[in-house]
Amino acid sequence: MTFMHSHSIDIRQLEAFAAVMSAGSVTGAARLLGRSQPAVTRQIQDLEADLGYALLHRSGPRIQPTSRGLRFHAEVERHLASLGHIRERAEAIGREEPLTLTVAATPSLAAGILPQVLAAITPDLIPRHLHVQALAAENVVQAVLARSADLGISSLPLEHPGLDIHWIAEAPCVVAIGLDDPLAGNDVVSLLDLADRRIITLANPYRLRHRIDEAFERTGVGPERIIDVNASLTALSLVRAGLGVAIVEPATVYGVPLEGIVVRAVDQAIPFLFGAISAAALPLTPTVSALIDAARAEALSIPGCRLLETNGSETLADTVYGQAATVEGAPA
Repeated sequence: MTFMHSHSIDIRQLEAFAAVMSAGSVTGAARLLGRSQPAVTRQIQDLEADLGYALLHRSGPRIQPTSRGLRFHAEVERHLASLGHIRERAEAIGREEPLTLTVAATPSLAAGILPQVLAAITPDLIPRHLHVQALAAENVVQAVLARSADLGISSLPLEHPGLDIHWIAEAPCVVAIGLDDPLAGNDVVSLLDLADRRIITLANPYRLRHRIDEAFERTGVGPERIIDVNASLTALSLVRAGLGVAIVEPATVYGVPLEGIVVRAVDQAIPFLFGAISAAALPLTPTVSALIDAARAEALSIPGCRLLETNGSETLADTVYGQAATVEGAPA
């Protein structure tokens, strides 16, 4: 297979390919772009000729991406988004306005903290175009490192020499239970009381989940039935539907309170650690600085939340793992 360079890749070709991937057909893509169907077909054929490999399997009107097409699509989406941001930033510079901003946060922090953070900063610091991305923690880090996000708010651990970590907060996990649950009358719920209940909790074994598992191990019991989810809001919705009790991080529960659910303390310390990150050595705009400060204040409004000393990134691991260990090992 050889790469052919008869034409350079054209933005219109990339738009045509992205539109076909979104619409699932050339007809739909042509409608989305306001172009003729033959034009879209020709643009994709030219793109494939230029790349030297097929992007789509064609079977009558049905179109399926090839495995290379799927991988290339991820790059095209990123490129088109970047071009859109450049256009928005160019317009903002022309108007002497704050530049387009992208904030990446884990789903729980995007729902539970970020709205209040954005509402707390001076309105004229919020740019005309603001992009909020809810991503897995690992993807928040990658977006900040790649500078496709200006600011990240993510659960920890976060260790990377390319990151500036502005603050780290630690807040105790809580139990979310239905209003009519017998345990709703307790101020503090014992994990022993939950052993025979269905537990709804987070799935990622490398983050909060391992702390929850450790807490059950300390009590000498383990839940018999589990539903694991990848977002706290899903867990809370399942509690509301009567499917179990949830052990979750506190940001979503307090930030997006749901009717029919009460929040109670747990008798074991299960710390949730999170922080604000940006690319190392990148000057902070007034908007990003304001968001970092507002996010710190919002974090501290969570009951039982405290800030940890970061002492510079070289001792970050000690701060996160060492302090978490002392809290987890603390008597209930």
